Amino acid sequence: MPLPLILLGEVDSTQAFLERHPELGFCGVLAGAQTQGVGTRGNVWESAQGAGLWLSAALPVPSVPPGLVLQRAMAAVAEALEPCGVPLGLKWPNDLVAWQDGRLVKLGGIIGKAKDDRLLLGVGVNLLWAPSIPGRAIPPACLKDLAPASVPAARDLARTILGLWEDLGTHREPAFLWPGPGDAIQWDEGRGTCRGWLEDGRLSVQTDKELEKLTGGDVRGLGHDPA
Repeated sequence: MPLPLILLGEVDSTQAFLERHPELGFCGVLAGAQTQGVGTRGNVWESAQGAGLWLSAALPVPSVPPGLVLQRAMAAVAEALEPCGVPLGLKWPNDLVAWQDGRLVKLGGIIGKAKDDRLLLGVGVNLLWAPSIPGRAIPPACLKDLAPASVPAARDLARTILGLWEDLGTHREPAFLWPGPGDAIQWDEGRGTCRGWLEDGRLSVQTDKELEKLTGGDVRGLGHDPA
């Protein structure tokens, strides 16, 4: 049976809404706008009225390695958007990205946490508009700029994603993964060359000193190495 989807005109955060209402059980929440949208590491996620998909879901905790949960969930979002005809990929560890005029751009972000017997997933995807954030190695973009004739309605997209999220045990392949083997990358703490994505969700990177296996919590500001 499909997960019920609660529709809200405006809310502080769909993720916070689900945390406040454990009595709702397993369900999805879609908002037209968020006044206090949350990104990774407590960053603000700009979520204007009608501009994108602002969706959270409370799900049973899946039997998936913790480092893979958000990657699997975002790969499902990429699959749900395949009918748009735009090759969508994952930027490690779990951002939704695409190539635009030879440059990598970010369309979506995801957060998640296990709370009691529920997994709370929250995703934001820029469908019709994206904020301007100067200085980002990988700047925001919206789907309309890439596929103006095939942007889906947020409600239809949310229902498709919820159906896919009910099966996070399935491995889904997005159009591409970035970085890939051989890509030179830099982050706030260092730089190196990508060796590949590992089965537990970590990233294998060769630095000048050693082979490192990075987790999402190890890295801030991942981007292209201009050297």
